[in-house]
Amino acid sequence: MKNIRFVNYIAATIMFLIAVGCSESFTDLTPRGSATEGNYWQTDADALAGANSMYYYMKDEDMFTRGFMWYINASDDMITGRTNAKADAAVYFTLSGDEGYFSWMYPQCYKIVRRANDVLTHVPDIEMDATLKNRVLGEAYFMRAFHYFWLAHTYGDNGPNGGVPIVTEENMYDDHFTRPESVIENYAQIISDLEKAVELLPLFTTYASTDLGRAHKDAALAYIAKTYLYWAQYDDTKWSKVAEYCDKVTSSGSGRKLLDTDHPETDFHDLFTFNQNFGSEYIWSVVSGTDAGSKLPGVMLENKGWGDYNGWGYYQPTLELYDAFEAGDNRRKETILEFGQEFEWFGETRRYTSQNSQSGFQFNKYMDAYGYSNPVGTTINPNGNDPTTIADVPILRYAEVLLMKAEALIMQGENADQEINAVRNRAGLDPLTNADMDDLKHERRVEFAGEFANRHFDLVRWGDADEVYAEPLHGRDHSDKTDPDSSFTIREVRASRPQFDPNVHHVWIIPNDDVAISGIPQNKGWN
Repeated sequence: MKNIRFVNYIAATIMFLIAVGCSESFTDLTPRGSATEGNYWQTDADALAGANSMYYYMKDEDMFTRGFMWYINASDDMITGRTNAKADAAVYFTLSGDEGYFSWMYPQCYKIVRRANDVLTHVPDIEMDATLKNRVLGEAYFMRAFHYFWLAHTYGDNGPNGGVPIVTEENMYDDHFTRPESVIENYAQIISDLEKAVELLPLFTTYASTDLGRAHKDAALAYIAKTYLYWAQYDDTKWSKVAEYCDKVTSSGSGRKLLDTDHPETDFHDLFTFNQNFGSEYIWSVVSGTDAGSKLPGVMLENKGWGDYNGWGYYQPTLELYDAFEAGDNRRKETILEFGQEFEWFGETRRYTSQNSQSGFQFNKYMDAYGYSNPVGTTINPNGNDPTTIADVPILRYAEVLLMKAEALIMQGENADQEINAVRNRAGLDPLTNADMDDLKHERRVEFAGEFANRHFDLVRWGDADEVYAEPLHGRDHSDKTDPDSSFTIREVRASRPQFDPNVHHVWIIPNDDVAISGIPQNKGWN
């Protein structure tokens, strides 16, 4: 078949279907045998293994570790911490479509789409417990929609390019696929899938401990809201749907709320610890541990970890991000390490210095697991080439649900002070009155810096990216990089990028291999 990357994943899928069906946790994806298309899809164990296989790429380095973060790295919040021509090609919007870092997200999303399609094709015919069957089908609808969500806004538009090919259980064996006229068709398909997931999935609070991390009702509701948020840039009538589904998350019955104990000096720090992995605020995240998960904490860690651990030294905060925080905002110290700031490291209190940071800063959000005595093998992965920690990495938090609703209300001319001030209160800030879009944009930036909430795409959908990227970015150059009290000068760490064209770079280039194999047209203007 010409469209091999869309449809020819049968062998790869079957290889994973027997992983984990009988294991202690669905997050253990060690293959346990062999199977074929002919003898599979017979039992509830087969159905479970099929569902489990859909989570495989959640932990992949080229998805929710670096992967999509390479695109977010193009924003004004961070710079690439090490010299890297492939990363710079994205930062300066000169990608050719052949760079290795950027060749995986597109096809791997389609691999999960294929696995979800197999579940939706075969599981309905398996004789098994009805409740379990519904959950498995709900997981398939959610995982297909979640991966299409990332495909759609990353590569599709409502302009010259259209959406991305829609492959479902009804057409997955076709030998030809085309791009829909608009990404709106993708958004409609995503929402259709998620609405089915809402009907079929339980609340996460009903899951046994071994099933925590599976798709659940709140995640489906929240991604309906976020899909409408992205759709609303093309259709103002969708703002009301954003607010409606944010409210459905709040009232789902699972007790969603901010982690806010009225201790703003510690609450934001505590939010990014392993104690909150399945708390009230993490709606969807990468389940992580000392053996597997998102490597993002180690990717953001000081290169070589001050000689104690193999940090990778990528994704460093800019001075512009640092300066975006208001005086008294407790989020700044928990988001960014600056020279002289105290932090816990391997059981000791240190003051931050760096001989490697290009900006003079480091992201602090994911550092808690490194603070304990003897953390290697206990709270952090003993393999520094796979630097995961016991803290899950959030992809969508309840704070974003509140701020999505706030944005929807403001865009409809309504008051959003309650939602915005709930987030600000947790940070120890005074409330706002009659908050506007500038306030909303500010809160999204400082609340979600260094996360997958996607600062770059926020700037794109708001129409702000061309103005923001026309300005250079800065950092601090300390005179003695081993002295936490050393003086510094301000220096440019990323040149202005007037080459950003909002008519071209509002979407990213599709990997050339996928264009060649599938025969779909490339996004215009990229090459």
